[in-house]
Amino acid sequence: MESTDWSADGRAALAAVGVLTVALDSVTGACADADGGGPSGAGDAGPPGASVRRDADPLRELADDCLDGLAEVARWEARAAALKVRLAATYLRATEAVAAPAVAPHDAKCQEMAVTAEVACVLTVSERTAGAFVSDCQALTRGLPLTLAALTAGTISWAHARIIVDETSGLDPAGAAGLEAHFLDPAAPDPARGCPAGELVPSRFRAKARTWRERHHRDSIETRHTKSAADRRVEYRPDSDGMAWFSAYLPADTAAGIWDRTTAAARALQGPDEVRTLTQLRADIAATWLLTSGLADGEVAGGGVPSPRAQVLITVPVLSLLGAGEEPAVLDGYGPIPPSMARRLIAEGADSFYRVLVDPRDGAPLEIGRSSYRVPKAVRQWLRLRDGKCPFPGCNNQSLDNDADHLLAWADGGTTGISNLGQPCRKHHGLKHSSAWTPAGASKDAPPGWTSPSGRHYASEQQDWEPPHWPDRLQAMVTLLAECVPEDPGPDPDSELPPDPFPDWRLFTAGHPWPATAMDDPGWTEPLEDPWLEDLLLQHG
Repeated sequence: MESTDWSADGRAALAAVGVLTVALDSVTGACADADGGGPSGAGDAGPPGASVRRDADPLRELADDCLDGLAEVARWEARAAALKVRLAATYLRATEAVAAPAVAPHDAKCQEMAVTAEVACVLTVSERTAGAFVSDCQALTRGLPLTLAALTAGTISWAHARIIVDETSGLDPAGAAGLEAHFLDPAAPDPARGCPAGELVPSRFRAKARTWRERHHRDSIETRHTKSAADRRVEYRPDSDGMAWFSAYLPADTAAGIWDRTTAAARALQGPDEVRTLTQLRADIAATWLLTSGLADGEVAGGGVPSPRAQVLITVPVLSLLGAGEEPAVLDGYGPIPPSMARRLIAEGADSFYRVLVDPRDGAPLEIGRSSYRVPKAVRQWLRLRDGKCPFPGCNNQSLDNDADHLLAWADGGTTGISNLGQPCRKHHGLKHSSAWTPAGASKDAPPGWTSPSGRHYASEQQDWEPPHWPDRLQAMVTLLAECVPEDPGPDPDSELPPDPFPDWRLFTAGHPWPATAMDDPGWTEPLEDPWLEDLLLQHG
């Protein structure tokens, strides 16, 4: 970018700051009046643009206007973050332009530290935080134009923008552009399914962005996993109030198996006489398993209750399962894993893992592997596969810990089909039955959305399936076969009709007249003397 371009960009950002300040001041004053801080009182005014209908409840109107105001302020916060990015980037370029050339690497480092310290003082943050902010600003302005444009438009938040910066940090320019286009460009060849990026809570958006990154990274997931597995470790960190953190960095299948088995055991111990929460039970069970050789009567983990076996879904592309492809599989509750890990779990007969094959044409699930046929169990597994987690917007509770629930109650005529089922977590299951929040709109492939008491509908996050990548050798074979098999053109509408195979049918019928009784008497019931004519009458009524 030329110096005149970025200096003009900086001046435009400064002008936008003034406009934003005036707009925020006007809303702040209006909200103060609506709260009773102004002379008009609580029922006389609302946010700009709000009109209270005479036939409507003024308090309901005020509540709706406040929700609209919150959404608008969130968009302004995103725009303000975009202005901070442009101002910081312009400041960096301006200081680079006026600074004296660095004679040694030490001089360049000192100049960078001075600039970061200045930004930290202006924003009243630590230098470490300011350094991360400066790095994000450079990434957004230099290589992520779609992200910066979405932030400027207010369609994504600063948290979403930072996630894109993080997930594109290890990608080449083409990969970074592909990730941006997938989530932010509706006209992209393969746009993301389900909710737009800005309508996902940041943690859920990070999961989707990470999944896309794992599939499209220039280095295969096998190579990166082999390198990272060497860093596995257990960490211990003291905390306050006599507590400490104990954590383990493990391969995904091992960690997921530990978590799901601990959750299943904790759920088995819940009951009317158990006062511990599910979170406390998980911690107690894990501690008991690590510190003892097993569960004995009277021990803290529950007095000898056997641990149920966890059932984890593994979604595997068919070609990866056969060893013909290197696309990652997906471990329920975690995300992408190397195909070698999935093949090992399936080959070793890990009966706590359920295999889900993926169609190589469009990425949709083909079938769920199971050792015995039980309809409720199969439906529940398909429900977990469809939703992946609690379908309430923003909820991150994974499917193993959720309840299968009829959207339309069985007593009201609801069926047990997949389109009438959801799997909310305990919290949002209770919310459905104790409030006006209602789920609806599920299908075979999409989880239900939710309608709030105010009448606003919030779509649920969908699985972002995409067609698997065919290895070059297989793609060449498919192309060759398609060229070898001639395409059937079908009938030509302009061609002549084929010749009549029985051109003398009139002469034949003339020599075999219909009997008068059969032709003239409606009540005729006698059999015909000619068997051929009898068969013909039976065939043609």
